[in-house]
Formats: sequence, structure tokens, C-alpha cells
Amino acid sequence: MNPTRGEVWLYERPDRKPRPVLVLIRPEAIESLSRILVVPATRSIRDIPTHVRLDESDGMREPCALTLDNTFAARKALLTQRIAKLDPEKMDEVCRALQMATSC
Repeated sequence: MNPTRGEVWLYERPDRKPRPVLVLIRPEAIESLSRILVVPATRSIRDIPTHVRLDESDGMREPCALTLDNTFAARKALLTQRIAKLDPEKMDEVCRALQMATSC
């Protein structure tokens, strides 16, 4: 099963504890890449423009926040379990936070 944009997956690196990440890359590019752009989630929820809150209504087990200022290229092979799929409204919020994190 290939991850797709808007899905939250468990990312399991051998040297760190597993954590949820949101897949940002568009579906047409995913199959040909070994690394994909993801956003990690954290339990440290802060009210800042580069964080997007998630909770049980988004399919998460507990409240957390996506940290768009920590976006990174993840090894696709280490995405082990699909957790949730964000709705279009939440993805719009993610895109606005990403713009805040990357604007000059």
C-alpha cells in the first residue's frame, strides 16, 4: 500500500521511537521516489502559525499538532501503518501553515 497526500502514517526509524507523520507529496510522484516529503506530529501543541492541531475527530488517537517548520524527506519504506486521512479543510489549513513556514 502506497502512502498518498493527506494521509497520516506511522514512521518507524530504527534509531528513534515511532511517530506519526503527514504525507505532503502529490500521488503522481510517490511511486517513483524512495523519499517523500512529510510533516511530523508532536504532543507539544503550541498556538503558532506553523502548527496545525489534530485530534480524535481527524482520526488521531490523542490531540497533537503537525509541525510544518519541521518538514523533512522521509524514507518511504519506513512508513509502516496508515493512521488517518485528513479532510480537504484540514489540508487547506496545513497548506497555509506550510506557506507560513516557508515564506521569506
